[in-house]
Amino acid sequence: MNRTNDPGRTTGTNLLAVRGHNTALVLDLLRTAGADGISRLELAERTGLTPQAVSKITARLREEGYAAEAGHRASTGGKPRTVLRLVPGVGHAVGVHLDRDELRAVLVRLDGRVVAERCTPLDLGAGTSEVVDGLVREVRGLLAEGVVGLLGAGVALPGPLDHTYGVLGRVTGFPDWDGFPLRDVLARALDVPVVVDKDTNAAALGLAVAGEGGSFAYLHLGTGLGAGLVIGGTVHRGARTGAGEFGHQVILLDGPRCPCGKSGCVEVLCLAALDRGDPREAARVLGVGAANLVGLLDIDRVLLGGRRVEQTPEVFVRGVSAEVGEVPVRVADGGVWGVAVGAAQLWLGAVFGRG
Repeated sequence: MNRTNDPGRTTGTNLLAVRGHNTALVLDLLRTAGADGISRLELAERTGLTPQAVSKITARLREEGYAAEAGHRASTGGKPRTVLRLVPGVGHAVGVHLDRDELRAVLVRLDGRVVAERCTPLDLGAGTSEVVDGLVREVRGLLAEGVVGLLGAGVALPGPLDHTYGVLGRVTGFPDWDGFPLRDVLARALDVPVVVDKDTNAAALGLAVAGEGGSFAYLHLGTGLGAGLVIGGTVHRGARTGAGEFGHQVILLDGPRCPCGKSGCVEVLCLAALDRGDPREAARVLGVGAANLVGLLDIDRVLLGGRRVEQTPEVFVRGVSAEVGEVPVRVADGGVWGVAVGAAQLWLGAVFGRG
């Protein structure tokens, strides 16, 4: 039976019908244990599964090459316990950041380590077929050195989109993508499972997996402006997976027209300031929008990212901090590759029970 009396422990179930969930729990604990490994008894205690269920799962993982012995650990009684570790190189995921004007792709091991990366110009307005062909070409280029074990791919791009079904919405400035089933098209082309999400959600997930705790907003300023929200350690996508359209909040009623159809959006004001060479004004505008978000959600911190932030990071941190007040503001880890790395975690999240 399950042992679920400890409210602070991840709980599993021994039902055969959801064996994948239990395997994901075990894999995630193997991942977090690192090279030191973890014993079967500890796995049972941490998951709430019976020792017998854990033994069956770990035996299967060892047989499939995902787990291996990592030595022995002294026991309080009886023979030393065998500890197991994840074999990170047995499987890989691809993460793709599909931006309006470029594509970044990374190849990531099960432990999150990036082993290859590619960046190439790409025009999102060139048409769905040409963009998909370019994406597939870059992914195959990552695999050209004979990588074994491509398990799946995560693709992140500007929203709005339906994360559940992998169907794009009307991306600002690119109406031809409206309704395009990107997930299914890529899954057929790559012959692996594919997850599609917004660029900001992917980056926020990557930060959370890397250890960014609590509740935070990741604000991404590149060719557009959006937000990824992590509330209580979980990416908040909303009931229709449309949360985070931060750039299209109106803060100047009689402001300039935005491509989204509204006037005075944070995005159009930020980009206009940058285009005229005024990053301080762009940072101030971004800070006004961020302050609205902080006041609404009471989050712990604001993280900044994207190519335009990376050009003058100190200016943006100072400008946003001045508007936000007491909530800490800093540049997010990961730099310009943060979205692509987070996109890989979109798929790895399912492997480790975080999806």
